[in-house]
Amino acid sequence: MMRLRYPILLLLLLSTLHLTARTTSETLPAGESDVADTVIVVDKVQVTAIKQGLVLRSQPVAATILGSRAIERERIVSLKNLSQRIPNFHVPDYGSRITSSIYVRGLGARIDQAVVGLNIDNVPLLNKNNFDTEFADIERIEVLRGPQSTLYGRNTMGGVVNVYTLAPLSYQGVRLMAEYGSGDSYRFRASVYERLTDGLGIAVTGYYSRTGGFFENSYNGRMCDWERLGGGRLRLQWRPGSRLQIDDSFSFSTLSQGGYPYAYIGPSIEVGGKTVLPSGAIGYNDPCTYDRKTISNGLTVRYDAGSCSISSITSYQYSDDDMRLDQDFTPLSYFTLRQALEEHALTEDIVVRSHDEHAYRWLFGAFGFYRRGEMNAPVNFKRTGIEELILKNANSNPDLVYAMDADELLLSSRFRMPDYGGALYHESRYVTGRWHLSAGIRADFERTVLRYRSQTDMDYTLSINGASPIPVHAAIDETNRIGHTYVEVLPKVTAMYSFDEVRNLYVSVARGYKAGGFNTQMFSDILQEKLKWKMVSGLDYDEPDIMSYKPEYSWNYEVGGHFSCLDGVVRGDFALFWIDCRDQQLTVFPEGQTTGRMMTNAGRTRSLGAEVSIQYTPWREVEINAAYGFTDARFVSYNNGQEEFAGKHIPYAPQHTLSADAVWTIPTGVKWLGDVVVQAGTRCAGRIWWNEQNSRSQPFYALLDASLRIEHRRYSIDLWGRNLSGSRYDVFYFKSMGNEFVQRGRPRTFGITLNINIQK
Repeated sequence: MMRLRYPILLLLLLSTLHLTARTTSETLPAGESDVADTVIVVDKVQVTAIKQGLVLRSQPVAATILGSRAIERERIVSLKNLSQRIPNFHVPDYGSRITSSIYVRGLGARIDQAVVGLNIDNVPLLNKNNFDTEFADIERIEVLRGPQSTLYGRNTMGGVVNVYTLAPLSYQGVRLMAEYGSGDSYRFRASVYERLTDGLGIAVTGYYSRTGGFFENSYNGRMCDWERLGGGRLRLQWRPGSRLQIDDSFSFSTLSQGGYPYAYIGPSIEVGGKTVLPSGAIGYNDPCTYDRKTISNGLTVRYDAGSCSISSITSYQYSDDDMRLDQDFTPLSYFTLRQALEEHALTEDIVVRSHDEHAYRWLFGAFGFYRRGEMNAPVNFKRTGIEELILKNANSNPDLVYAMDADELLLSSRFRMPDYGGALYHESRYVTGRWHLSAGIRADFERTVLRYRSQTDMDYTLSINGASPIPVHAAIDETNRIGHTYVEVLPKVTAMYSFDEVRNLYVSVARGYKAGGFNTQMFSDILQEKLKWKMVSGLDYDEPDIMSYKPEYSWNYEVGGHFSCLDGVVRGDFALFWIDCRDQQLTVFPEGQTTGRMMTNAGRTRSLGAEVSIQYTPWREVEINAAYGFTDARFVSYNNGQEEFAGKHIPYAPQHTLSADAVWTIPTGVKWLGDVVVQAGTRCAGRIWWNEQNSRSQPFYALLDASLRIEHRRYSIDLWGRNLSGSRYDVFYFKSMGNEFVQRGRPRTFGITLNINIQK
């Protein structure tokens, strides 16, 4: 497979370079709709954007924009579908939809806070668990890379993804979609957009998808990664006058899925001389599932006050998710984990912004949020876990023999997590000739609290020097409260020299910030250690200082630009960056046979790299896009108490990302048939290091995609395939209790998609 993969990639790249060298007189002028609605740029007035400028190509920011046509053709329905299509933007597809790990320019984390913010119709999603959801009827997606903390605040040090849905006042009609694909996968969507009066519009969208799965659990012969997802959205737009705009969007979703197809890659596990789990197989005996329900409502009110515009963005978000894991991921009965979180959140963002007609332009904003979450996270030890993890460790002294008859031991942990904060921010811009100068600053306050109760009890016997066993009852019931307050100042300064509206060079310096948090998944390990310590010594256990982790900070230094030549035939963007990061948050598994994972802070890291995106349109019918990102992210200083990792690569962030695709639109000349669209491309990533020691890694891999599409303005039919080369690659690696596991990438898949668009 490796022999096949790289010739295909090389052939595609050589074809791209060959076409790029050609010119033609049949080119489109810059700004035409056939060019605007592509992966690289949308040069239209983006009236839905509140904080950034009207045209992102005229702003000093590394940004990628996908229009509705590109989104539909490439079947982008979630954040994971953006992975590798955008330079240095990697979203691995593993575990379940709770995962949502995002890596940008070497920054990212597997658990807790995200490094990238997600806004849907200007409303921020506070809970990273809800990031991986269905994108329905998307008008465009903007991906801004680099720190956006000045305007967007916490957890945007890697960038921001802005998703804008179709609006009922700009589109009226009915949209239908049906899809069938490999893995017994179905997707359905139906939308109705109606203008009730000149200033009032309504949109109703419903969707449902199901997947039979791609990976089999050898223990029971069933598919691990089955899924059922459904939901809907109701959107209202009201324009009572020329100055006032009111938008309200209500959405809900429900999800039930398996997942976690983690393959064991160590020596075969044997019990009684019989192999129960061979190397490379997926096999666990307890259920692994994830269920989620979400409700959200976002209200945006904008008023044009003449000299400025005033916007208010208010949201309520509710989520109730429940993850269950066979956390040893083997057929042995060690232990299971449940993590059930119910959360309510309120946000309010007020933005006052001057119009862009004057040389001096400004923006003031105030943001506040409140979250309240309650989590139940019990760990249930089974018989093998009791014997191997508790009794075996306790029976280290031959004169003391501990025994326990119970088949299960419950370690219970409950948490209440109120979190609130506020911010004031400002940005000034001044235009003098071709120079655009800007400076911004944000003062950010956050208070986060963890209230917890940990409890367990067990009955066991103790035999001393061979004497008769003595029955003993051990119980632990502890409550406590931990709180942290963070006050951050987040500045940003940029200078841009503009040759024209879409050609410029810029330099920027910005500070990024990612909030700290609590290691709730380590509480079962702490409780387990307390129990063993009490059994052996009868004393209380002095717990280590691992319950919290600190915020992460960065300084981002960037030089970039946007270019266009040959009358818009060639257009693109580039950026060079250097990121100096302090206290970078890393997910680690403590040494030994521990049951949890934790976030820790590395001392100092640095990340440097480059990005380039190019769009080439030699003819009206042909369009070629390529995007490449390089990142060299390493530890400057990090010692975990046992080893120094200075100079090692930061795990999980790919060194290279690459995408290249070509689209050929062939007019049939038949009015009812429309055009035939042939599209082929590749998505690549690697090398990805899996641990701090850099002893394991995923080499560079390439996935070949292609589609054949009949495209009419009222309908389209797609025949498509992904990973057509059948590349074998890993998207995730981890260790649990000393055992090593990986998740393989999805195999070769095919499908057919039907879209119907009945526009009024």
